[in-house]
Amino acid sequence: MSGSQTPNEMPGEGVPAAQKSSWSSFVKSIVSFSGDLSSLTAPPFILSPISLTEFPAYWCERPELFAAIADAKDEKERAIAVLKWFISTLKGQYTSRNEKLGSEKKPLNPVLGELFYGFWPDRNGRGQTNLVVEQVSHHPPITAYYISNPQKGLALQGHSAQKTSFSSGSIVVKQIGHAILTVDLPDGKKEEFLITLPRLRIDGIWYGSPYIELTGISYIQSSSGWLSTIDYEAKEGRGYFGLSFGGKSHFFKAVLTAPGSSTPVKRYEGLWHETSKDSDTGEIFTDVRTPKEEVTVGPVESMLDFESRKLWQHVARGIREGDYELASREKSKIENDQRQRRRDEQAAGTRWQLKHFEHIESDPVYERLGQLFNANPPKEDTYVFMNNRDFPPTI
Repeated sequence: MSGSQTPNEMPGEGVPAAQKSSWSSFVKSIVSFSGDLSSLTAPPFILSPISLTEFPAYWCERPELFAAIADAKDEKERAIAVLKWFISTLKGQYTSRNEKLGSEKKPLNPVLGELFYGFWPDRNGRGQTNLVVEQVSHHPPITAYYISNPQKGLALQGHSAQKTSFSSGSIVVKQIGHAILTVDLPDGKKEEFLITLPRLRIDGIWYGSPYIELTGISYIQSSSGWLSTIDYEAKEGRGYFGLSFGGKSHFFKAVLTAPGSSTPVKRYEGLWHETSKDSDTGEIFTDVRTPKEEVTVGPVESMLDFESRKLWQHVARGIREGDYELASREKSKIENDQRQRRRDEQAAGTRWQLKHFEHIESDPVYERLGQLFNANPPKEDTYVFMNNRDFPPTI
């Protein structure tokens, strides 16, 4: 179900008949639960066959827009190109599963050390874009990622976690973490962009057809001083034919301000899952109605045991085929194995060693750029990629 649709009025309307009892119990547990909802076990039918470690791929499913950032001629053009790319990632990150799976699904909760590798090949001179993802914490779940296009001099490093709660019939998700985009400039210098994350609200729970809406404000702050402010709760906007956008799902407004100024230089508005426009000229800004480009991954048989698609392959098959008994059985095997690993580590007095990322208590780039727009919180930790992954040769 699209986030812009209204669910049926009958509670549980989107729930398969055989699953209504477990769904009812799940909803009751959400309502009565105190604390972070991520620890709750969801009914099998609402599970996604995709692990959360695959989600960072959504950042680059339009690789030509990512590559275009490097082609911008000056600081203002780069700020606009980064905003355009970012807005174009939102559909993939927050509504594509509705279209593909019928409603929002709970992703598989990654195990500590779970890995996901992929790339988007070079086409028309855009350069090859590479992806490394590692689950760097299980309690709480934290996913670290590194996306790079060496030919274009682009690198995106970030991490994400979620704190969830229940309020007024919806699940409220506070996204924790941020991303830093680094652009190598022709003069040998670098420009950095701090990207913060929007909050989420998951509606449609009562009807068994969950969907995501973005809330609050997020920011993209450049080291050059340019700032993009994206408001996901804008109340009113005008469509291309003078019709009101106000109240539509997935509506946003964004403004771009120059260094040291609070006066907007550029303004954009529209629907982030369809199209948006330049508010002043009416020109199309983003259009994500065209097909996205899925990440390329290797064959499952050649993957390491901890790579997502190999680790969860039998669980995913059970979910896709509606064999929830198989999915539950295979999922329990993985979870029990992880519990045993943690017990063994505790007995031996050892800790799991991360493969690709190093934890840093305070990110100096976040702190430096965050001061420019009074980021809250003023400090955040980060996970730094150790540059120890050999990427596929450019093809």
